[in-house]
Amino acid sequence: MRHPLIQRLRDDFGYPEVTLENHEEFVAPGQTGVLFFAGDPKRYKETTDVAVVLPELVAAFGDRLRPAVVATGDEIALQKHYGFRAWPSLVFVRDGGYLGTISRMKDWSEYLEEIAELLTAEPREAPGFKVLRGDGAAGEEKRDGAT
Repeated sequence: MRHPLIQRLRDDFGYPEVTLENHEEFVAPGQTGVLFFAGDPKRYKETTDVAVVLPELVAAFGDRLRPAVVATGDEIALQKHYGFRAWPSLVFVRDGGYLGTISRMKDWSEYLEEIAELLTAEPREAPGFKVLRGDGAAGEEKRDGAT
C-alpha cells in the first residue's frame, strides 16, 4: 500500500498512475508532463515532502503541467530509462521527449526557477544510464535491459 500522502495525489487530485504499459501514451501529448518517482518513503524521507509540494507546483504553473505518479512496480525500469540517481525525483517530459529532472526536496524558489527553465527546454532523448567499461571509460549506453 502506498503512503497516504502519495495515494492522496491519485485519490484527491486525480493524478493518473503511469506504468510501463501506458508510459509512452503519457509522454506523447504536447503538454508538459511531470512524473513523480516517489520511491520508498521509509528510505527516502523527502518523498512525503515532495508529495505535499507537487500539487502546489502544479497549481503555480496552471495548466502548463500535467502530473502523474509512477507505479511503484515500474519505478526502477522507468528510472533506468530516465537515468536519474537521487530519490524522490520529478521527471519532466513533452512530445515523447525528456526535458529534465529535479531530484530531492528543493526550496520553493528553486522549484519555480528550475521548472520555468524546463518548460522552455527542447525535448531530447532520455539519458538512461551509461555503463562503464573495465577501464572506467563510458562505453555503449545500456537502456531498459538492451545491450
